This record gives sequence, structure tokens and C-alpha cells, in this order.
Amino acid sequence: MTETTPGWLSSDELEMARARMPILYVEAVPVRVDDSGEVTSIGLLLRIGPDGTVSRTLVSGRVLHHERVRDALLRHLEKDLGPVALPRVPTSLQPFTVAEYFPTHGVTPYHDPRQHAVSLAYLVPVTGDCRPRQDALDLVWFSPQEALSPAVQSEMPGGHGVLLKQALAHVGCVI
Repeated sequence: MTETTPGWLSSDELEMARARMPILYVEAVPVRVDDSGEVTSIGLLLRIGPDGTVSRTLVSGRVLHHERVRDALLRHLEKDLGPVALPRVPTSLQPFTVAEYFPTHGVTPYHDPRQHAVSLAYLVPVTGDCRPRQDALDLVWFSPQEALSPAVQSEMPGGHGVLLKQALAHVGCVI
């Protein structure tokens, strides 16, 4: 039987895998939409990094061995937004973009010093009560204009600001 519970690789095994091959991730931009389906707000997580820096991020996490992309997306949405967020995962699992994170700056707009990662990115409407869990301090809802402001963008490291801009452009929220 294949083990798919958290911790499927030890820390040393994960570090070795990250050094040798790309790791598959899913990322979700949680949004609230009005009755016509137009995005009215975007939820950004507030986190403290290992180095003590505070940043805004998206829902993100690895796809486990023998786990469907849909299941990974739901697992990370529940982990980060809480069990009653009520996400509406798209019927078609075609991402709005594929983000390639490299440990070397400048290869793409996306950077992760730990690894080469390939991330499937989705916009996911949520209708329930979102309460951040795990290592997130808070979840703040921004209007599309606020989310694209230089102040918010400057708080999103590793290319998440670029990914957020792509998500909003994908749904026609370009300012």
C-alpha cells in the first residue's frame, strides 16, 4: 500500500529529492465571487517565514505520491483555510498557469531557494467561513485593486505577486 499521509518522506529524503528532481505543487488563489461570477475579493494568507519575515502568500503545497491533483488541492485548501471554507474546485482541472520555481534567481519570475518546483495554479471560489490553520497567522480579503497595489505586491515573495497578477488577469481583473 502506498503511504500518502503527511510526512511521506523524511526531512532528509525530501531534501535529497528536492536536490535531484522537480517537485509537483498545487497553488490556489482563494476568491469570493458575486452572483454573476465576477471576482470581488482575494484571500491572502499572512505567514511568518523560518527567518522571521512576515509575508503574504497563496494556498500552496506538494502533491503527494499516489494523490490526485484534485485531492491535493482540496487538502491544502482545508489545511490553510479551515474545514468550513467550502471551496468550489473547478470542474476542469486545467490550471490558469503553470509556475516553474527555480532555486536560481532570474530563470523565471518564481523563486524557491530550496528546490526546482512545478506548480499548477488555480483560482478557487470559496463560499464558507475561512479560518487559517497550521502556520498561517491570518487570512485577509482584498479587493482586486488592493491586491494589485504595490504595497501588497511587495509583501509577496518568491513570485507569488506575479502569480496573483496572472490569476486576476485570467479572470479579467486587470487594472
